[in-house]
Parts: sequence; structure tokens; C-alpha cells
Amino acid sequence: MGLYIHVPFCAVRCGYCDFNTYTAQELEGVSHASYPAQAMAEMTFAADVLKESGLPPRALSTVFMGGGTPTLLGASPLATILERAQNTFGLLPGAEVTVETNPDSVSARDLRDLAQAGVTRVSLGMQSADPAVLRTLDRTHNPENVPDVIGWAQDAGLQVSLDLIYGTPGETLASWEATLAVATQWKPDHLSAYALIVEQGTALAGRIKRGQLPMPDDDLHAEMYVLADEYLSEAGYHWYEVSNWATSPQHYSRHNRSYWTSEDWWGIGPGAHSHVGGVRWWNVKHPSAYASRMTAGASPAFAREVLSAEASAMERVLLGIRMREGIAVADVAPDRSVKLAEWVSRGLIEGRALLEGRIVATRDGRLVADFLARELT
Repeated sequence: MGLYIHVPFCAVRCGYCDFNTYTAQELEGVSHASYPAQAMAEMTFAADVLKESGLPPRALSTVFMGGGTPTLLGASPLATILERAQNTFGLLPGAEVTVETNPDSVSARDLRDLAQAGVTRVSLGMQSADPAVLRTLDRTHNPENVPDVIGWAQDAGLQVSLDLIYGTPGETLASWEATLAVATQWKPDHLSAYALIVEQGTALAGRIKRGQLPMPDDDLHAEMYVLADEYLSEAGYHWYEVSNWATSPQHYSRHNRSYWTSEDWWGIGPGAHSHVGGVRWWNVKHPSAYASRMTAGASPAFAREVLSAEASAMERVLLGIRMREGIAVADVAPDRSVKLAEWVSRGLIEGRALLEGRIVATRDGRLVADFLARELT
């Protein structure tokens, strides 16, 4: 089983972000100091629920502390949370333990302390090497600090993943290529590159609506994706999911793969989602509501759903077509697979893989992965 721990705090809200995160000024009655106890209380609650449900005990294969910016809590509280997780559920030998951070919220000592506590991997929000792009995104870190943080993490023995965003208004192909060049020169183990999505209600969406910034261009997004895949391939990275590349399978994000393959995980924290035994649920969203429930010893869950067999099959296709191994032809209804030969001729799926009974998207196919999934469901 996997464990996700949501830390809902950020120093500053980025203009493009619609995640369930809050600055100190947006919260009352909830603090960095009080949150670890609330998260650990849910772990105890989770263990009790699993036991009462008659599910066999399973140690954790992955732990992911995300947010938000988990390192705003400090290394010691994060180590305490991880220790509680291990004592509550158990941690398998070789388990992947990831902590997200930003370049301006972690020190060399923090990273050494996290590694000593059992963290194996750090996911660093770099986003761009271009100061102008960072300003548009309302990112506050100095890009010149990123190599220091990567070096500190590598010196501590941690795997390093960099998160990048492309397609920011005003960003050019040349600027994006420069970001890729900077990111790869530090030799991280893993890179994620996501096309910017303008989410309604964000500050960025407001600026675009007022005409202060142009709307991101889909064609430019596609060119940037192709450039990223070509550049990263030449630099020794291999794609394993549409937006993710790694130097080897040993450096894939095992925790994220558990989401894409519908394995079991428990989500800790406000707004966190869980999936165990075919049941999916999500917690109350606001940290103060979450804190009240945990203090009262009540369930933090807000709602739940059980996917039908048809919905589960559709989800397998939607997620599977985005992955390097693709999906089995046998998992697609015959009336939905009549276009496969045509897609090979159009260069959207791999012909060799189809002969082996699998549907695997080519680079061009990845650009229209959602279209392929719709056609197959």
C-alpha cells in the first residue's frame, strides 16, 4: 500500500496554482506546529479502519509527502510523521519515500536530516530557469539557488526529481530549451514536464481574462512537448508516462505509478484522496474542518464512491494509454479497436507493439493521448 501525506501550507500562493494549499494569512486555528499531530491522528484512524474492515495488514511500499510545501514544517516534524507512519503501518525494505520541496524552503542540513530519517527521494519545484517565466507564474525562488539544492540533495544520497512547467504566457521555444539545458546539466534522476493549464479562479486566469497576458497556445504547447521529449531522450532520459522521464526504471516515481495503475493508497490530510479495496474517497478540504474532525476523533472523509466495472475499465484505458507499456488490445472492446491499423499508419501508435498485442502511443500519439483514450472507450 502507498501513503500520501498532504501538507497544505505554502509561503506564497503561485498565480497558476489551484491546489488545496494555503498561506499563513489564509488560515485561522491551524498552524505548522499543530498539523503533524492531526496527520498522525489520521494514521491511527486509518490503521483502525483497515483492521475493522478485515483487510490484511500491509506495509507501505511508498510514502509521498506533497502539498503545498512540506518542508515548511521543518525536517524534524517531517521525520516524526514518517516515523509514525512506519510504526503504524510498517515500511517495506527499499520503500520509496518522497518529499516535495521548493528551492527557497530547504537547507543542506534539512536534506541531510531527511535522508537520515529515511527519505529516499526529493521532488524539487524548479518550474523554469527563466526569471521572466517565474515572475509570470508568481514563483518566488531565485533560479540560481536550484543547483545548490540539487547538489545538497545528491550529497545527502537522495534521488532528485525536477518539476518543470512549459507554455507559460510569454515563454518561447528558445527559453524552454534553455530551461531543459539547465535542468539536465545537473543530472537529476527524474524530470516531470507539465503543460501549463489555466485553472479557473486562479490569479493567472484573472490576468488572462483582463487581457494582461495571452492565453497559452495549444500548438506551441505541442512544439514544446516534442522539443522536451527529443532533448531529454538525447540527454539519456526515457519517457515512461506522458509527462515523466527518468534515467532508468529504478528512478521512476513508484508512488505516482501506483495512482496510474489503480493500486491501493491512503491519503492523509485535508482534501487528500484515497483508494483502497476498490473504494475511493476524499477528505474534507479546508484545514480547519480537517483539524476539527481529527481533534474530535471523527472521520475526516467527506464523500466516497465505488467505481463500476465499466468505469474502472475506462479509467484503465485513460491512464494506461499515457504510459510506456500502454494497454493490452484484449482490454479494448472489438468494436473500439477497428482503428488500430489506421493509427499505426498515421504514426499514432507503435506497429511493433500492436503485433505483440499492446497499444502503445508514439510521440505524436502522446500529443493526442486523450483523443486516443476517448476513441478506445
